Amino acid sequence: MPTTSSRMLTLLSLLQSRRDWPGGVLAERLDVSTRTVRRDVDRLRELGYRIATVKGPDGGYRLDAGADLPPLLFDDDQAVALTVALQVATTAGAGIGDDALRALGTLRQVMPARLRHRIDALTVDAVRPPGSSDDADPAVLVAVGAAVRAREVLRFGYGADAERRRAEPHHVATWRGRWYLVAFDLDRDDWRTFRVDRIAPRTPNGPRFTPRVLPGGDVATYLTGVFRGSADGVGWPCTGEVVVGLPLAEVLPYVGDGVAVALDDGHTRLTVGSWSWAGVVAAVLRYDAEIEVVGPDALREAFARVGERCGRAGRGTPGRSIGT
Repeated sequence: MPTTSSRMLTLLSLLQSRRDWPGGVLAERLDVSTRTVRRDVDRLRELGYRIATVKGPDGGYRLDAGADLPPLLFDDDQAVALTVALQVATTAGAGIGDDALRALGTLRQVMPARLRHRIDALTVDAVRPPGSSDDADPAVLVAVGAAVRAREVLRFGYGADAERRRAEPHHVATWRGRWYLVAFDLDRDDWRTFRVDRIAPRTPNGPRFTPRVLPGGDVATYLTGVFRGSADGVGWPCTGEVVVGLPLAEVLPYVGDGVAVALDDGHTRLTVGSWSWAGVVAAVLRYDAEIEVVGPDALREAFARVGERCGRAGRGTPGRSIGT
């Protein structure tokens, strides 16, 4: 039979794994009597765990949240996952880098040797994208997240001039190292995306609202469309098709979210999108190979315009807007 200490750890692990546990089921899982389960529950309560007694025909127990943080119990896989998350959190753009490192040190200190070796071998170099150095204030993130959860209109100042805004907050999301609020702007009667590091919440929040249907159906699709400049929230505003005089293996490393199909050993059909036709041209010219434009005509015209500009640049002859 397991010792009292190991049995209590097993009991705690079971209570953390689901909401309610009938006392008889716990006794069966622990191979003890229901009376022993009651005594172990009382011991856990003395250690600071808020364990509620569930009334009903079977009786049972539930682990509730408490005012203080009691000792936590993680299995091996949970501990490794938490360690990776803390390392990545140092570059999350939420102003919690130092706290995440301190938490990581605390977690490592109490780990058994077998886990410490696994974690020391799993060092994650999390690098923030260039231009994403503005951290969101954790207190603002909490305030905005609370408004999202409560479905209450958020009143806030926005930007350097603290422009007064009112919006129905729907989602808090990250995109390339920055935090954004996806909300329906009540003053502009349209969806907007706000950078959280530029938000200054005003209290109290406004009235509750009924959530609207987000364009695109979900926040990932919506944000992809916003940052691509796409009206339909999915594809790029400009998409073209070309044949590049290179084998597929040389095209694939740079294709991004485009589509590349081998035509033969030396030619690849490439479909690529961008926010402008000039952007599509730039994406294709990176291959430094012969190009045949399949379509549309707008892409052919863009190649002609860009070609003229490149020719002037190569001759050292600036365009009229620059040379005058």
